[in-house]
Amino acid sequence: MAEKPVLSLYNTLTRSKGAFAPIDPDNVRMYVCGPTVYDFAHIGNARPVIVFDVLFRLLRHVYGENHVIYARNITDVDDKINARALRDFGTEIANGTLSLNEAIRRVTEKTANQFHADIVALGAMQPTHEPRATEFVQPREDGKVDMITLIERLIERGHAYQAGGEVLFDTQSMADYGDLSKRPLDEQQAGARIAVDVHKKNPGDFVLWKLSSPEEPGWDSPWGRGRPGWHIECSAMSAAYLGETFDIHGGGLDLIFPHHENEIAQSRCAHGTKVMSNVWMHNGFLQVEGRKMSKSEGNFFTIAELLHEEKFGGRKWPGAVLRLAMLMTHYREPIDFSVKRLEEAERLIAKWPAGGNPAEGRVDESVLAPLYDDLNTVGAVQALHALAQCANNDPLMLPVFAASAELLGVLPKKVEVSKALEDSVESLIQLRLEMLKAKNFAEADKLRDDLAAKGIQLKDGKDPATGERVTTWEVKR
Repeated sequence: MAEKPVLSLYNTLTRSKGAFAPIDPDNVRMYVCGPTVYDFAHIGNARPVIVFDVLFRLLRHVYGENHVIYARNITDVDDKINARALRDFGTEIANGTLSLNEAIRRVTEKTANQFHADIVALGAMQPTHEPRATEFVQPREDGKVDMITLIERLIERGHAYQAGGEVLFDTQSMADYGDLSKRPLDEQQAGARIAVDVHKKNPGDFVLWKLSSPEEPGWDSPWGRGRPGWHIECSAMSAAYLGETFDIHGGGLDLIFPHHENEIAQSRCAHGTKVMSNVWMHNGFLQVEGRKMSKSEGNFFTIAELLHEEKFGGRKWPGAVLRLAMLMTHYREPIDFSVKRLEEAERLIAKWPAGGNPAEGRVDESVLAPLYDDLNTVGAVQALHALAQCANNDPLMLPVFAASAELLGVLPKKVEVSKALEDSVESLIQLRLEMLKAKNFAEADKLRDDLAAKGIQLKDGKDPATGERVTTWEVKR
């Protein structure tokens, strides 16, 4: 049996990089926090989707497609969702033509469907499991872990208490609470969905269950009709599909505290385990054109807007370009998402061959080596570009390039060209050749650039027999 390559990953929990050793190499398990579907996903949300999609692909390459389980949740119960439902369907709710629950379902279905369409365009694979929070609130017929049962267990073990119409986690009950964020308990600050209330034993105690008014969505529970706090859902859903302890937990840097810190507290104290996940991975922050993305700053863009509207840089951007632009920065580093970066990614893709069959090739070691080093996609993209240059000159390298590009999820697609498009492009090429003969270089360059913007890449050369200028073309996206 061939020895597995050494995959080195940075672990936020230990603040160090080390060799990844799965609990069970035949059953490698990863959980990543997914979207809260109250609105369309923005470009910052795309980063963890892309980063952990590459890691999913890499783990499948190393351990086998049938030996990796990837769970990514959808949060469809949240006060922001309730507010969005009231905003969008307030009139219908008021006149009785729509219940709040029905309005919430419309909001979450629409936004979840858009999220799925967006990430398909970004080249992301479907995770093995995609549980929804609302499906794991109450005890389930299949016996999978649920939120109410977890909360009951925390109360029984002295880690949670009921007060002020809520059930709260007692942070003082866990000796090493704060180990992930490295924030001592006496320095924990309220904020980020933590409210300081007089009924709390400690300022850092957080909500596991809160009562719902008649106008709010709710579920029956031992503590009255209510709804879960934010953090408990991920503890339930990860345990339901991956077990009480698993290999990798991922998400954005902003989730370290309080969300991931509180997930660890809930899970470890409920199950009596030493760890929740052996490795914790977090991608860095994203800025847009050098500034923090914000609606008030006017630089807030959804994935759908970038794909389908001309709001960023005055044009639409292909999903492959958005994905590659993300991978051109190491996942732990901050990223400046800019028009310049997208243009650079697009120029790179334009130089890559299309049409290779990845099933006929092998992933080149030059691409794998940097990925084994803490998912260094920067080095992998550089190696892939060198492979592309080889494949452009040697058709035998095309399957190797294709297999390597597919591992990163950036394999160029061969586009079928209609006769009408072919005739149109050939006509424009002839027009451009006439411009060049007339030394009208500015207009010839403009025509070339206009075609490039539409995905038509021109390549000038000379006929070896006659020495005359010839132009070939291909569709790049």
